[in-house]
Amino acid sequence: MRNLKIGKNEAGQRMDKFLKKYFKEAGSGFLYKMLRKKNILLNGKKAEGKEMLVQGDQITLYLAEETIDKFRGIHEKAAEHPAKNPYPVTKLDIVYEDEDVLFLNKPAGILSQKAQPQDVSMVEYVIGYLLEQGKISWEQLETFHPSVCNRLDRNTSGLILAGKTLPGLQMLSRKLKNRDMEKNYLCLVKGDVRQGRHCQGYLVKNRTSNQVRISQKPVEGGEYIETRYQPLWRDEECSLLKVELITGKSHQIRSHLASLGYPLAGDPKYGDPLWNREWKKRTGLNRQFLHAWEICFPEEERECSSISGKTYDAPLPSDLKKVLEWKECTMDI
Repeated sequence: MRNLKIGKNEAGQRMDKFLKKYFKEAGSGFLYKMLRKKNILLNGKKAEGKEMLVQGDQITLYLAEETIDKFRGIHEKAAEHPAKNPYPVTKLDIVYEDEDVLFLNKPAGILSQKAQPQDVSMVEYVIGYLLEQGKISWEQLETFHPSVCNRLDRNTSGLILAGKTLPGLQMLSRKLKNRDMEKNYLCLVKGDVRQGRHCQGYLVKNRTSNQVRISQKPVEGGEYIETRYQPLWRDEECSLLKVELITGKSHQIRSHLASLGYPLAGDPKYGDPLWNREWKKRTGLNRQFLHAWEICFPEEERECSSISGKTYDAPLPSDLKKVLEWKECTMDI
């Protein structure tokens, strides 16, 4: 027999969904059979599996330990064999942290989430940090994985939002989906931009080339996009823009601004190749000048009170600061 107490990272989901995570190697037929035979109880009573779990619930398993281990796929823990540990520990640039959420300044060159099974992304670094700090255990990872909620291109730096707990993850994901927060980016573009603009368009993906194109009119396969920008500094050659990402589509800022005649400095996909070579020669810039700078949360009374009405920003990394210094742009960002 084994008792499982439901914590806040397991609450808020159906019982059968939790059991499928806990018993990774068990089929649905086995789990529902055990529920029917009362070998798995919820708070001492027969359950169907569709019950919504709440914090403090207790699931009792009237199963042999060998059966439990078999269907859980128990094997040697990575914690006991560091060479197998998929969660590396590294120093994170933490912008904000509380019990439920973690905001980070992601460096360029790191994926937000895995693209291939062998990749190490910000998700793995977040979990490695939480394990190292004792804020989550290997046992808790068996039924809940902390994760990042927004995605930045590999070579885009800036704010990444992560949920440390299930409530934190759900809250951030919901706000991103509902566009309840304001997301502002910094980018350096070609051209003397003298006025701000709120612009719309339709983004079409080419999955073969992993590039997108922008249409000003509705087009088959196109996704509606909105981008707002405002110049913060400019000269005759280029402009530093504050860009509000109203819809968050793949490569939206890079492709949308390029389609308007303002390609980003250093952008290998949508930029001006000759201009990019000049920037690399001048400053060593070898990626797009794009940084997820600022996130503003709305005023809330009942939810996320710790971050309600607050703004969080991520300082520019050294490679982008060097570009602005070369242009003698003295803005403190």
